[in-house]
Amino acid sequence: MNLILVRHGESEANFENYWTGWLDVNLTDRGIQQAKDAGKKIKEAGLLIDVAYESVLKRSIKTAKMILAEADASFVPEYKTWRLNERHYGALVGKNKDLIARDFGAAQVKKWRRGFDEVPPLTQDNHFDRRYDQLDPRLIPTGESLHMTSKRVRPLWKDQVAPQLLAGKTVLVCGHGNSLRALVQFLENIPTDQVDQIDIPNATPMVYKFDRKLQIEEKIIL
Repeated sequence: MNLILVRHGESEANFENYWTGWLDVNLTDRGIQQAKDAGKKIKEAGLLIDVAYESVLKRSIKTAKMILAEADASFVPEYKTWRLNERHYGALVGKNKDLIARDFGAAQVKKWRRGFDEVPPLTQDNHFDRRYDQLDPRLIPTGESLHMTSKRVRPLWKDQVAPQLLAGKTVLVCGHGNSLRALVQFLENIPTDQVDQIDIPNATPMVYKFDRKLQIEEKIIL
């Protein structure tokens, strides 16, 4: 039973170094190539993807589609869920990280980026489109800590991903830096004071092999 975790390819926000969160930005040309290369690595590893999960943000969706195309799996079911969205960075969204570090200090920025319970300044308003119309407004955050992100990711694991694995499926999860950090922290039972050490590079497939009790047997970075 194989779980493949992949962060999206380089986005415009990654390149321009600003806080993204739920902002819907595109991939760069480099990010597109990274996504294709990730799919090729998965194919070369002999992994046959059976089902894919993506966030509702296009950098995740496009990355997943390119991975599936390169891995000869374009035909498999794809499920889009807000639960895989990037962590919501509140009022920091759209702001340059270097400028924020200048104004608030590098130590505070590190807490916002890497801390488990640190909540960023909350936004006054969310200007979202219809992709969230069916979502209970109470579930839409105005800012999240990694802990809060973890709480919304875990039901996806329990209700959808884990059952697919137990059914013998190879599952691709194409998410974001923090939604995947939250999942890795949960799967590997990493202490909360060590989550700042979890690194999720763009478009780098992480393959977890599980036993029948969903205990990790092996982790491979492609």
